[in-house]
This record gives sequence, structure tokens and C-alpha cells, in this order.
Amino acid sequence: MSKFVFKLPDVGEGTAAAEIVAWHVAVGDRVHEDQQLVDVMTDKATVEMTSPVAGTILALKGNPGDMATVGAPLVEFELETAAPAEKSVVPAAAATAKNELAETAPDKPLAAPAVRLRAADLRIDLHLVRGTGPGGRITHGDLDDFLARSAKNPEPATAAREPAAAFEDLKLIGLRRRIAAKMAESKRRIPHFAYVEEIDMTELERLRAHLNETRKAGQPKLTVLPFLMLALVRTLPDFPHINAHFDDEAGVVRRFKAMHFGIATETETGLMVPVVRNAEALDVWAAAAEMARVVGLARDNKAAKEELSGSTITITSLGALGGVVTTPIINHPEVAIIGPNAILERPVVLDGQIAVRKMMNLSSCFDHRVVDGADAARFVQRLKTLLQHPALLFMPTN
Repeated sequence: MSKFVFKLPDVGEGTAAAEIVAWHVAVGDRVHEDQQLVDVMTDKATVEMTSPVAGTILALKGNPGDMATVGAPLVEFELETAAPAEKSVVPAAAATAKNELAETAPDKPLAAPAVRLRAADLRIDLHLVRGTGPGGRITHGDLDDFLARSAKNPEPATAAREPAAAFEDLKLIGLRRRIAAKMAESKRRIPHFAYVEEIDMTELERLRAHLNETRKAGQPKLTVLPFLMLALVRTLPDFPHINAHFDDEAGVVRRFKAMHFGIATETETGLMVPVVRNAEALDVWAAAAEMARVVGLARDNKAAKEELSGSTITITSLGALGGVVTTPIINHPEVAIIGPNAILERPVVLDGQIAVRKMMNLSSCFDHRVVDGADAARFVQRLKTLLQHPALLFMPTN
């Protein structure tokens, strides 16, 4: 018998430390070579670490949420054979985040680390859950469906169950912890003020439906967001201090000529903001295609660092769940965030008559140190005009 200590390897790009996100083994487990051990998160990706040896686990060095430095012990093994010579260990996903399981463990259900943690918290056996994601991957939605089915068909009470705990403490780890820190920093450092305007989207929705029905093969389906991007591209040149960053420590507002739109995106591991770069050079189809590309990469956990940074203003939308009004948090160090809400048919007065129109509230928040209320109102009113009369989006500028 001999012992072997697996140390956190260099995961590349100068990373000196990583956060432990989820363990997939426990003390006493017998593991085989290349079996999944632990997921760690760097500044750039979630990385799956696999075992370089076969043996029995004697100790795990750290808990989820703890930081581990490169070269620090992660797992201590007891080996049945002589300890192997030190070898270079390459993470299973050092270049791109890999949430799928290794092929060496085909009997283990496919699921992202965040889904596994939630299933464990809910005491759900993932073998009982049907995955609807790519390759049968289990998603948060699949867990919701499983819970709903279980509620409709509860197990018969065969024995007294343990009373439910009065509360449960869940430690924020991984991307969720970073989101929490980022949101707290933005809210603490930026004096937000909100501005909400009602917009008649009837004409734009009619145009959008026509373009989607007649689009060519390979063209993406258009949502409202590419049209909002076009409206921003036409409006921001007259409001350069809104397409900007504010360095509050130096007291400097940096205005950008290029327009890099952050797209707040829900993923299985939490909120990400992939970036549509140089939107001023894109037409509505190209804007839709680029948005679909970067959002897809973010949701697949394959977005590169440059695709997740450098935005100059952020768009956030909950789609059909957009509600009536939102007050989104500005993506520091930006100075504004724009949030379209749900489009709903509502009765309105039009030319003195009651008419049913497709109405949407546009919710925005601004950094009051940089943007005055009057400027914010003029900015949103300009967007309103363009969205209510979408032909203006396609006319030449002066």
C-alpha cells in the first residue's frame, strides 16, 4: 500500500487559484483512473478535474466554496500499487468549461454541477429523472417537472417521516457567489434611478412577424431585442455619456464610440452577460445572429473571456416572463441598463377611440452621478419613437 496526493494543477492562462464548486466523491470511495473528482471554478470557466490514479480516497482537502491555490493538495489516495511518478495533469476542460460527465462513467446521469447540487439538496436521485437537454442532459426544468409529478403522485405513507427542518442554510458558491458579489458591488457603488415608459409595439410586432415569416434559410428568428439594438445604435450617438463607463475612484467618465451590448442571460449555472460587439456595424439580421451565437456559447459554458467582457451598456429581458415593470441593477462600471418587459394586449385611447394595442413597458436604470433625469427621459423618449415607428430604424441617418 502507498499514498498519493493529487494537487490542484495549473489550469492555464495564469490562474493562481480556483474555487471548489462541487465534489463528486467522498472519503472511503474507491475510484478508478479518469473518474470525475471535483469541479473547480476559475475566473474564466468551470473546470472538471478527473483522477490521475485508481485507489481509495483518504481525505478531501476543502469544502465547496473554499479557494484552492495551484499546487495545493486536493485529494489524498491510498493506492494498492506503488505511487506513480509525478505527472502533468491536464484538466478535462481547461480551455472550455465541461459540464458533461467523462465517458469512463457512462452510468452516471448527465447534468451540470449546479443541477447536481440542487438535486442533492432536494434528495432527488438523478437516475429517476428524464433529461431533455442535449444528449439527455438533465436541466433545472427537468428537476421542476420531476417535483411536479411527485407532488401529483406522492408516495404512500408507509412509515412516519422525519419532521421537516424549520430552515435550511445554503452556502453561495461558484458563479452564484460571484453574481451576488457583483450585484452587491453595483448596488452599493452606483446611485440608481429608474425610468419606465410605455411603448406601443403594435407596428413593430407586425413587422417582426412579417420578417420572421419571410426570412431566408439560415436567417435567425427575430425577437424584440435586435430591434432594440438598432434603436440604441441610432440614439446613443446623441447621448454619449450613456454609452460609457464611470471610474468612480478616478472620477472619470469614459465614453465609447463603439457600441458593445451586454445581453443579460440566464444559464444553468447563473447569470452571465455575453457581449454583442460593434453593434453599430450590424443590421437587424446580423444583430440577431450574433446575439444567438454569444448567448448560446454562454449557456453551453463555452464563451471565451472576450465574449463575456467589455460591454458598454447592458440589455436585460425576461422575455415572456418580463412582467409589468422591473428595476434592473446596472452592470458596473456601466452607467445604464435597459430592460424591455412583456408585450401585452391592452385597451388604449388612440385618436380619441378605444383600441386594443400591443403594449410594452421599457424599464431602465441609470447612474445618477453621470446621467440626469431629464437626459434619461429624452433618451428613452427617443427609443420610444423609433420602436413605435419601426420604419425609422431602416431609414438613412443624416
